[in-house]
Amino acid sequence: MQSAILDGEVVCLDENGVSQFNQLLSGRGEPVFYAFDLLWLDGHDLRGQPLIERKRQLAGLVSSSRCQRIMYAQHIERDGKRFFAEICSCDLEGIVAKRRLGIYKDDGDSWLKVKNRSYSQAEGRHELLTKRK
Repeated sequence: MQSAILDGEVVCLDENGVSQFNQLLSGRGEPVFYAFDLLWLDGHDLRGQPLIERKRQLAGLVSSSRCQRIMYAQHIERDGKRFFAEICSCDLEGIVAKRRLGIYKDDGDSWLKVKNRSYSQAEGRHELLTKRK
């Protein structure tokens, strides 16, 4: 048996695989879950294991699930500045940087979110969220 707790994000993707925030918020798109991290597996706490090991196990878990609505969030280990420039040129929201040997802590100090300041879908997002309350 496999039971797991994942860390990730629900998104709606367009025909090019680009996240569309407004589709998610309006319920117009088909949501998928992008899995970033594996915290528990079959009752075992994995948060103390290095990120690279948790990602290895997560990739296998997602692949073996054969679920079309769970996606494995790829990672890169080098060239972060070049990768971020590519993210910006594709009009994506940004990147999250974590230490490959880091343990899981949800404290905001063990990872860094680097946002694309020119991200087109950021405009008006706050208004959309406050309207739904």
